Amino acid sequence: MKIQKLELRHFGKFRDRTILLGDGIQLLYGENEAGKTTIHTFIKSMLFGMERGRGRAAANDTFSRYEPWEQSGVYGGAIEFTCGGKTFRLERSFGRQVKKADLICLDDGEQLSLEDGDLEMILPGLEADGYEDTLYIRQSGAQTGQKLAGELKNFAANYSVSGDARIDLAAAQDVLRSQERQLDRQAKVYMEERQRRREKIEQEASYVWRDIHRLDEELDRVREALELKRIKEERESREQEKERRMIDELRPGGWRIHPLEVLGIILAVIVLFVLIPRPWNYITSVVAALAGGIYIWNRMKVEKKRQKTAPELMLEEITPEEELASAEKLRWEQQHLEEEKKEKQIQYENLQEELTELGELDDIYKEQKNRRAALSLAGERLAQVARDMQTQVRSDLNGAVSDIMRGITGGKYTRLLVEEGAQPVFFQENRRIPLSQVSRGTMEQAYLALRLAAADLLYEEEYPLLLDDAFACYDDRRLANTLAWLAGNREQVLLFTCHRREEEILRRESIPFDLVPLP
Repeated sequence: MKIQKLELRHFGKFRDRTILLGDGIQLLYGENEAGKTTIHTFIKSMLFGMERGRGRAAANDTFSRYEPWEQSGVYGGAIEFTCGGKTFRLERSFGRQVKKADLICLDDGEQLSLEDGDLEMILPGLEADGYEDTLYIRQSGAQTGQKLAGELKNFAANYSVSGDARIDLAAAQDVLRSQERQLDRQAKVYMEERQRRREKIEQEASYVWRDIHRLDEELDRVREALELKRIKEERESREQEKERRMIDELRPGGWRIHPLEVLGIILAVIVLFVLIPRPWNYITSVVAALAGGIYIWNRMKVEKKRQKTAPELMLEEITPEEELASAEKLRWEQQHLEEEKKEKQIQYENLQEELTELGELDDIYKEQKNRRAALSLAGERLAQVARDMQTQVRSDLNGAVSDIMRGITGGKYTRLLVEEGAQPVFFQENRRIPLSQVSRGTMEQAYLALRLAAADLLYEEEYPLLLDDAFACYDDRRLANTLAWLAGNREQVLLFTCHRREEEILRRESIPFDLVPLP
């Protein structure tokens, strides 16, 4: 990527200012307050946008510092740049009321969309944080921060896993950890639900078990009552038989009229018929037969009217119909209780089976456990592969940093290594030399080499390098070597300065550059 034109319509102190830029070193010279910081802030705002702060922070944020005092509604500008063999124009408006951004390809007129990620597609991998740690070096120093260390570590892991550093391994690991936490929450909810269900079933089973014991007690009572009834009935049957015999003994005879009496009446009628002469014998026999019949009739009537004896009355009182009905009711109650107990036992057995099933690991829990183990294994595998490949990527980074350091120091330092946390350290004559033991100028060169090597490693496209009075600690020889190396190895370098030293060295060393006076 190379920036060709900057159009600062209304941005900070600039009004309708156009700045043309070329290849190689672009020396933007101006005294203090000439607008150097405004220009590189404009470049950053055009590439990444600019949001207005909220609350008290809005008073001193970037938006407020560079908002035009007049015509704030046209706050913004445009930038033209080439990338991938095509030229693009990006326009932004930062106004309070109207905010918009337009991206167009000047070669074919195609309208592109920032909302759909077209700018990220044109400038792959370029982000605001990475830009601050690699491509933009301010006067305060070239020292890098932990963000660059994290990006390099993530780059190494991403590239090792997929061969494509644009895939964010840290995000992938976050997704894995998020899924693990989600599975843990699901497992916890599932186990809590199983426990609640188990407690509910156990409580229901205890109620059923108590019902079964209550039915057993009622059945024992009914069986005991029936047994007492049976014993009572047997006893009463024996007593009734005894009472019948007693009644038979108390009665005068088994007949209401004695048979001898009947026989005597018959014999008397026959004797009278035989002994009395005719025809009186007929009359006499008939009269005797009638008299005997009347006697028998009267005797029969007397026997019917005879009162029942006391034992007979006792027998009727001992065996009433109510006693029979009570026994039938007890047998019905027993049958009903036995049926109810059987249902309760079946229900209790079913509940016990459910408790047994809940005590075992079901398929859902096993699947959750397997998925949790798979996610954990995937996370460990990604971390292990990342650690394994970081050594290789660090070796490549060390080689690039050493080459750059050799070039910008004129061969004085040939080996610069990057340790954990993106901290450079020199190795000279088999001796480790930490940055604390070198001059500030050498330290600044080490961090510059690290930034340039990191930019080459992290970005597929070479982006412009912005230097804002970054060489204040360099001596002339060190600065000449650095500028010569930049001119020969970088496509575009925007060098902002308020000193003439850079221009003089560039001319003295015959290093090609373009001078862009400010304002």
